Amino acid sequence: MTDSPDSPGADLSGPAAAPGLRHAPAHVVMSDDGITFDGRVKDQRPLGGAESAFAELAEALSARGHRVEVHCRCDGPLEWKGVRWTPLDDSPSQGIPDSADLYIANRSNHLIGRCPGARARVFWIHNPAGYLLKARYQWPLLRHRPAIVFSGASHLSTYPGWAFGGRRVIIPYGITPLFLGAAPRATVPPPRAIFLSNPLRSLDWLLDVWSARIQPAVPGAELHIFAGSSIYGAAGAAKADRMAPILERAAGLSDKGVILRGPVAKRQLVEEIAAARVFLYRGDIGETFCNAAAEPQAMGLPGVVEDIACMRERVVDGETGFVVMGEAAFAEAARRLLTDDGLWLNQHREALDRQGRWTWSHAAAGFETLMA
Repeated sequence: MTDSPDSPGADLSGPAAAPGLRHAPAHVVMSDDGITFDGRVKDQRPLGGAESAFAELAEALSARGHRVEVHCRCDGPLEWKGVRWTPLDDSPSQGIPDSADLYIANRSNHLIGRCPGARARVFWIHNPAGYLLKARYQWPLLRHRPAIVFSGASHLSTYPGWAFGGRRVIIPYGITPLFLGAAPRATVPPPRAIFLSNPLRSLDWLLDVWSARIQPAVPGAELHIFAGSSIYGAAGAAKADRMAPILERAAGLSDKGVILRGPVAKRQLVEEIAAARVFLYRGDIGETFCNAAAEPQAMGLPGVVEDIACMRERVVDGETGFVVMGEAAFAEAARRLLTDDGLWLNQHREALDRQGRWTWSHAAAGFETLMA
């Protein structure tokens, strides 16, 4: 069974009121066994998309009246925006309670069966689902049959119909409030492009296209890169050696208008998006939602992406940006947005109207339906 709460795609438009509480106030337990983080970290420094989403959902559920406790690899106990954060321990249960109205296990196979008395059980995944076909995932998915939450139709398509689990539900990430409510711009910004994703996700490809096909045709064009390994904690440190040559190359392309800025906290990122004219991102088969496209779009920033994985779910082709295939088409679309003021203003207004309607409160309402 596949359920899809009133979730957004790139073809939905118009404002959406915050949904009312769909379930009586409940006890919600969430667990994660990945990198070290908590809600405060999300607000104070750069953090990966999956971790940010986890913290945002916890806060949205709390704001909707639920009692929310999170058990993860945080540094210590913390009360933050109504959510109680507690470090996992070394006991068989890892300190996770025995019961809850809703239990959300995030990513890890060994968390699926925790909270044995939970009335409703959810397994939330953030990457293409092929890895779930490993025995260590299939056995707990067969035994406990949790609802599996996917971020969109493209994400859902990565899990075959014969594989184990409970019902399959599409609940896209919400948009962080910082990126909502931007006012329409009265003037067109200078030709500044931004890249906001993992440098291993085709930044080298973008540097080729920018240097050879985009920057030479657009006087004064700049490409600002907000990327680095620090966002991803220990996982990023493990990949730092692979990222280093790409980032070093970017740093050496100042004569092509490339400026390596490094990761920044979300509050600064809002300012950087507001100063930009376009976001450029090829896309990646590993993307299942892509905040690097969703957040700029919500602020009214047009973008150019390739038609890979979920990118067509984030950008409305020809209206809030361009969804293309191939270097030539990508470069042409980027050049148009960097130089055609009328086109940019139209797509800017369309993005503001159409791409900022799905909040974390909407996503939390989707999770509430799983308690029904």
